[in-house]
Amino acid sequence: MPKDKLKTVYVCTTCGEVSTRWLGRCPSCGEWNTMVEDVVRETKSRGLSSQSARGGVSSAGMHEAVASKLKDISTTEKHSRILTGISELDRVLGGGIVVGSVVLLGGEPGAGKSTLLLQLCGAVSAKQIQVLYVTGEESTRQVKLRALRLKVSQNDISLAAETDIDAICELIQHTKPGLVVIDSIQTMHCSDISSSAGSVSQVKECTSRLLAVAKTNEIPTFIVGHVNKDGAIAGPKVMEHIVDTVLYFEGDKMLPYRILRAVKNRYGSTNEIGMFDMTGTGLKVIENPSLLLLEGRPVGVSGNCVACTMEGSRPILSEVQALATKSGFGTPRRAACGFDFNRMNLLLAVLEKRAGFFMGNLDVYINIVGGLDLDETACDLSVCMAVISSLLDKPVPDDMIAIGEVGLGGEIRNVINLEARLREAQRMGFTRAVIPKHSMRQLDYENFSNMELLGVTYIKQAISLL
Repeated sequence: MPKDKLKTVYVCTTCGEVSTRWLGRCPSCGEWNTMVEDVVRETKSRGLSSQSARGGVSSAGMHEAVASKLKDISTTEKHSRILTGISELDRVLGGGIVVGSVVLLGGEPGAGKSTLLLQLCGAVSAKQIQVLYVTGEESTRQVKLRALRLKVSQNDISLAAETDIDAICELIQHTKPGLVVIDSIQTMHCSDISSSAGSVSQVKECTSRLLAVAKTNEIPTFIVGHVNKDGAIAGPKVMEHIVDTVLYFEGDKMLPYRILRAVKNRYGSTNEIGMFDMTGTGLKVIENPSLLLLEGRPVGVSGNCVACTMEGSRPILSEVQALATKSGFGTPRRAACGFDFNRMNLLLAVLEKRAGFFMGNLDVYINIVGGLDLDETACDLSVCMAVISSLLDKPVPDDMIAIGEVGLGGEIRNVINLEARLREAQRMGFTRAVIPKHSMRQLDYENFSNMELLGVTYIKQAISLL
């Protein structure tokens, strides 16, 4: 038999553009240094997607497409969502797992992706739903040991240590499980492609075949994806386009807290986050993140102010720390952790121009406690008050919270979901709130009888409350 011809191509890891020669800049998406070398085999095989995965072939051996009337397609009973029982995961997914959906889960090594998915398998199998866990990085014995440590229900979970994507797809179609977990896509390989596992062409083809099986058999599938040095999921960007949901598992390795965030979700909001605590017995759901983030807050110390950010429909209180000190160099240093650096410089310029505080000879540092990123303008007022508190060495009252956007004219502007933020602050024991004065007429004061609402129009008025 004649051997299949091998050829070298260059594939863009961002958009999947294929070129016969290396290019410094991708002609399709314009990104630099994204073309990577790949070796592919020229073959006439149609692969699994035409026969095994999609099902049904014509008399000529070609795949036959089948169409259904839109009104005849059911969306009830077994086509509804599957509640996992892990409340934070259900929140991020939009209310549970949609049958037939394909979810891509990425994150740094050691973040807890495999732990979360094994706990998910245990929670789903407890509902008498058969689960298939396919591991390409560990042996079945290693997964068993982790399941024992996590105290996962094992009755309805099947394990398979396999990396051949064709064999995996055949196994899925034969067993027809209610949930499939692939850990991880970078270890899977397709025999029709000669390049090594983890290459662009392998990841793309393996994901496509898993997608075909999941959609045809209506089996929800979770796929683990590794990340590259930039923090994005390794492989072609087209892999993120074809799946239904893309989740990122974030968190500082030095802290036990983990954040699950959706960057794409066809069946729910991408603004929701889930918070977990990494313990020796697995991930524990954090039902009250505000209490956790404010735990251990110093009392009577200058440079601290509490902010409230909205993560989807959930208000979360977080502590803003600021340090303003005299610089020892000609050019002052500025640093921000958990807050946008350019936004910090903008607020410092407003404080200097509109409030009269000279910042040209000061080193200024901003830190958001707990590893949360405050990328919402509603936290501007808290940052400004923390900076001035540190500069004047006057503490912000411990029972005071500041909510508002700061404009270039020094004005305090309205923010969305103000009532939800104030209710969360009142629940956490805050009795005073500095808010935009224009928003006060929109509030129902009966709901905040235990809280003093201090309306301010300009940044100077807010600073005078220190």
